[in-house]
Amino acid sequence: MSTIAVYPGTFDPITNGHTDLVERASKLFKQVIVAVAASPKKKPALSHEVRIALAKKVLGHLPNVEVVGFDNLLTEFTRSVKGQVVVRGLRAVSDFEYEFQLANMNRAIAPDVESIFLTPSEKHSYISSTLVREIASLEGDFGQFVNPEVASVLREHYNALKRN
Repeated sequence: MSTIAVYPGTFDPITNGHTDLVERASKLFKQVIVAVAASPKKKPALSHEVRIALAKKVLGHLPNVEVVGFDNLLTEFTRSVKGQVVVRGLRAVSDFEYEFQLANMNRAIAPDVESIFLTPSEKHSYISSTLVREIASLEGDFGQFVNPEVASVLREHYNALKRN
């Protein structure tokens, strides 16, 4: 078990589904690097720094998991940390087509980096950051989908937007 895996994402915000996948990956690989993408084109609700800090807090219980930010091509980042595997999550069949295309593009760019797909447990299979943000922005109850620390930061973020 000497493989270093990279689990990339925007994590805007990190959800219980993300945490579930990282916990699963941490049992399979020597080290898991959770790579928080800057993703300015996606216009994340939370800043890059906040997303990194939240991921560190949420995943701090996993000794072989490291959280870092990145703002370059995933294959370049993966090679820079000596990663051999990119871990991606599949919640539903609808995720597969995009993830399959992405994996093949990454393979064309970096044939030495393999992609693997993990599925979250059923109780987390419907959770997405997009849905969590939408519920939070409409002042709904989203606490069951994220860590309490994440819920607090999201509530404050959307309350601040309403005040301005």
